[in-house]
Amino acid sequence: MSGHSKWSTIKHKKEATDSARGKLFSKLSRAISIAAKDNPDPESNYKLRVAIEAAKNANMPKSNIERAVSKASGGQSLVEVTYEGFGPEGIAVLVETATDNRNRTGKEIKGLFDRGGGQLTGPGAVSFNFEPKGLFVVHKNQNSDDQILSLIDLGAQDVEETEDSLEVYVDPKQLSAIKEKAQDKGFRVRSFELVQNPKTLKTVTGEKEAGKALTFLNNLEEHDDVQKVFATLDVPQETLDKIDAGK
Repeated sequence: MSGHSKWSTIKHKKEATDSARGKLFSKLSRAISIAAKDNPDPESNYKLRVAIEAAKNANMPKSNIERAVSKASGGQSLVEVTYEGFGPEGIAVLVETATDNRNRTGKEIKGLFDRGGGQLTGPGAVSFNFEPKGLFVVHKNQNSDDQILSLIDLGAQDVEETEDSLEVYVDPKQLSAIKEKAQDKGFRVRSFELVQNPKTLKTVTGEKEAGKALTFLNNLEEHDDVQKVFATLDVPQETLDKIDAGK
């Protein structure tokens, strides 16, 4: 992956520098409510535990977190729907949403695919390209090889090195435990989440083509009902630099 960035890495960099984070609390609240729907106990519900920890990490007030949990137990109407499809250049895309109107959201997501040069498909068409993982990102120091070995000893299934970070992939159910062990070892955790990690990547080298794919994925991310977007996109760093320079 040297000299390349997949969509998840590009997205993390964007989130770290994006000043317009007004939607963050809303998405975190929805994630908590969805996760708490069947089981409001974070000790036995790892998805809820991760969602609450992510909210705390984002400095969401305790009262907001409690309100999000209570909405789930109060029978609130949010449902989780995942859409599958292909984006520009044939990249596979998963879109996780939380909605109170499945028909409206489905039409709007289809519209974003159509306008972006993609195609919405049926369930199972692209999901086999992804596998559920827990992901946490840590600060990389000068001894990154030692860091990687230490993370593997702690239970990491895979570690990917980026320019200034290490992306650590673990069993989803072990995300909280391994993240905490890493913090106890002195690792600086920048972010963490449950993800659908692509098994294979589609490299897009052309500046115009990559730019179109990134715009398409960003437009999906900006939709109010969208929680997360996962894609098999991989872009060479040289192409990313050209796109950034042209903005």
